[in-house]
Amino acid sequence: MPTHKHAQTQYPVADFIKHRWSPRAFTPQPIADEALRTLFEAAAWAPSAMNEQPWQFIYAHREQAETFERLWNCLLPGNQPWAKNAAVLVVVLARKFMSANQAPNRHYLHDTGMATANLLLQAGTMGIHGHVMGGFDLSKTQQDLHLPAELEPATFLALGYAGEAEQLEEPFRTRELAPRSRKPLSEFVFENQLPD
Repeated sequence: MPTHKHAQTQYPVADFIKHRWSPRAFTPQPIADEALRTLFEAAAWAPSAMNEQPWQFIYAHREQAETFERLWNCLLPGNQPWAKNAAVLVVVLARKFMSANQAPNRHYLHDTGMATANLLLQAGTMGIHGHVMGGFDLSKTQQDLHLPAELEPATFLALGYAGEAEQLEEPFRTRELAPRSRKPLSEFVFENQLPD
């Protein structure tokens, strides 16, 4: 059985949030195009400032070897050993400017993160897992993917069906099996406290 790491929360939250986690071990099972379209549809319905929807996604199935490898080559060495087994690699892009007047969009990364969260939560309801990767070469990604200056690579995603931790080499196997944890609410939630 694949590893499952459901969150142990202090307060009750929806199961689809508790069950979302970021595996590094993936099975060889591909993700159907129809399922991927559902994930991107979920992303489309994220909120964004002025309904700008500044996100774009470029993806490749593992079987689309040339494009998959181009995306994989943009990852840093700490992600490459396990990400090569993902069913799909995605680069998440964020458009920096408003489409109507080309003014800077101060919220472009926040809103793109909202869309990415929608995608991941939808994936979890379908038995698909995603691992968000900030470990990528920014300049290589921009250059190798011929991205225009107004599009910023925000993150990469490895998508697939969770596999067995034992299939991973170290240190990834230990990380896969480590318990999940989060900061207590007291460290980041402040009621009725404003700065002096």
